[in-house]
Amino acid sequence: MISTKGRYALRVMIDLAEQGAEKPVPLKDIADRQGISKKYLEIIMKDLVDAKLVRGSSGKGGGYKLLRKPEDIPVGEIVEHMEGTLAPVACLKKDVEECPRYASCVTLPLWQELDQLVHDFLYQKTLADLISQR
Repeated sequence: MISTKGRYALRVMIDLAEQGAEKPVPLKDIADRQGISKKYLEIIMKDLVDAKLVRGSSGKGGGYKLLRKPEDIPVGEIVEHMEGTLAPVACLKKDVEECPRYASCVTLPLWQELDQLVHDFLYQKTLADLISQR
């Protein structure tokens, strides 16, 4: 399940994309439009800056801007950064000890296929695609 943090991050990224790339968008304006508390939004924005998806600037005229064009930002990148792995089962997560049943697991192909479907679905959609569906 995608958490509130992941869903809000996606909404914020869409909001920034819709505002254009000319000037930074103040945090307060995003919070007001999206109905997200400014305090919670600060946490989300820090994660998006750390992910190198947005750039923040402070002071007069400060705010946030996308670092890439909306068509160059896949939804999956945003969601995975905010949520971590989207693997449906623990044995498909990266950097985990291999399950002792890995080689003989009858259900593993099902989970691998689901994992690939989710990954492909989220990575084939971009912010620009979401905006164009409005």
